[in-house]
Amino acid sequence: MFDTVILVELGSVFAIRVYTSGNVEAVNGTDVRLKCSFSSSAPIRRSVLTISWSFRPLGPGQEETVFYYHEKPFPPSEGRFLKKVMWAGDVSSRDASIVVRNVKFSYNGTFSCQVKNPPDVHGNVGEVRLRVVTSASFSEIVILAVAIGGAVLLTIIILIAVVSIRRLSEAGEDGAGRHSQETQRGANAVFGLVLGYQHDFNHVLVK
Repeated sequence: MFDTVILVELGSVFAIRVYTSGNVEAVNGTDVRLKCSFSSSAPIRRSVLTISWSFRPLGPGQEETVFYYHEKPFPPSEGRFLKKVMWAGDVSSRDASIVVRNVKFSYNGTFSCQVKNPPDVHGNVGEVRLRVVTSASFSEIVILAVAIGGAVLLTIIILIAVVSIRRLSEAGEDGAGRHSQETQRGANAVFGLVLGYQHDFNHVLVK
């Protein structure tokens, strides 16, 4: 669920909205994308726009800088996130996302995304609460199983379609016209099934 804020324009001072993916779960040792996007009433100007990411651990510890962007990415030069963070955003698309690589249990905590685009300098700070786990949740396992099974099933359907079309085309010249029509109908039916399955499969993955 996206974090939102109600904004009020006061005189010449504008507010900026920052949206994040909220709660995120990642398996220990994997890479995770921390999504952050923003909207601004002012035109995007790379020369003044800044993006700041910080981290507050779940347990005791001080807040530390994770990432900074101003005209170009500036990964951290020290600390626990040294060589662990990559820029994954696009300011022209109002995307301020980053990727944290090889997550550890010490990364459990809150990542904050702050964007300033003068004169839009006031607004909310987006937060992503990361939970690092030892194994994927049941829902993620189901999605992965569906993806693998779907790819296998789609391959089988395509192979059956190719074999069927080839056999029908070799049925003989006497029934060429009839077999041609049957072949076309069979191909249309099979490919219709494939397209329908792809639609359902993509729908499951999006969820």
